[in-house]
Amino acid sequence: MRIFSGIQPTGDKTLGNYIGGFRQYARTQELGEAFFCIVDLHSITVEYEPRDLHERTLDLYAMLLATGLDPSRSTVFAQSHVTAHAEASWLLSAVTSFGQLGRMTQFKEKAEQRDFVSSGLFTYPVLMAGDILLYQTDAVPVGDDQRQHIELARDIAERFNTRFGETFAVPEGIFPEVGGRIMDLQEPRRRMSTTSGTPQGTVRVLDEREVIRKKFQSAQTDSGREIVRAPDKPGITNLLEILSVAIGRSPEELERDYDGSGYGDFKKDVGDAVAAMLAPVRERYLELRADAPELVRLLAQGADRARGEAAPTLEAMYKRMGFVSRVRATR
Repeated sequence: MRIFSGIQPTGDKTLGNYIGGFRQYARTQELGEAFFCIVDLHSITVEYEPRDLHERTLDLYAMLLATGLDPSRSTVFAQSHVTAHAEASWLLSAVTSFGQLGRMTQFKEKAEQRDFVSSGLFTYPVLMAGDILLYQTDAVPVGDDQRQHIELARDIAERFNTRFGETFAVPEGIFPEVGGRIMDLQEPRRRMSTTSGTPQGTVRVLDEREVIRKKFQSAQTDSGREIVRAPDKPGITNLLEILSVAIGRSPEELERDYDGSGYGDFKKDVGDAVAAMLAPVRERYLELRADAPELVRLLAQGADRARGEAAPTLEAMYKRMGFVSRVRATR
């Protein structure tokens, strides 16, 4: 089995990123041949500071290793280091409709928040499809918010295969059974995010223990006292799913455990469990991030492997689309 996933080096990474992304990456690398990409080209589709991109890319690479990725087992690299990604995106745009891109929910949400909407923000789902398809990917571990993008990648692969001949594996998404969409602790109907969430309701992976505990102690809950998952109890539902991930017990078991308990003790337990889960990640991240030259070296190694793996698929795309073969000139 081939596994691929990518994550942008923008914004501080949150508990939602950890549960829907990092935690899944570490687990799925054991299932087969795995590729994990820092999708820095995606980062420039919205306003950003060029001086931050370099540092945030290294930050994210250190985070990926700190959360369990093994560069000797998985190919971990930066998207911009493998030019096949940009080339594949342009080729795949030929089999992607304007209407499909216009229906992408994340584009609509992000576009509403900005005065200037770049064309890259509109077309980046095609780049994402290229990221995935270049590696003949079978499975893509992502959070629940990426379902629409995975479906688009599947549609693009199938349309290309039909139009130009069998070229790509058609990937399947792997989504967390619990915690696929972690919500803001203060506004639990809103996804946890450093850009669109609340500061007190957003738990960062690198937050210190006491900061994490305080954020959970102040988390908004719901009417009543029952600690159960229910549509009218988004705050408690969110906390139950977070605790389930943190201690490895099902939400149903936790509902039984906390039957008759109060919200105060429950929130304290969730905060303690999350703080304990993230503490070793923070410690390992700080160790890794202190050696920037080694991170650069490891990224270069990953890119070398990724280029070799992506090249055959890219060449097949060019050939099947009718381009003249790219051969070296001889003297």
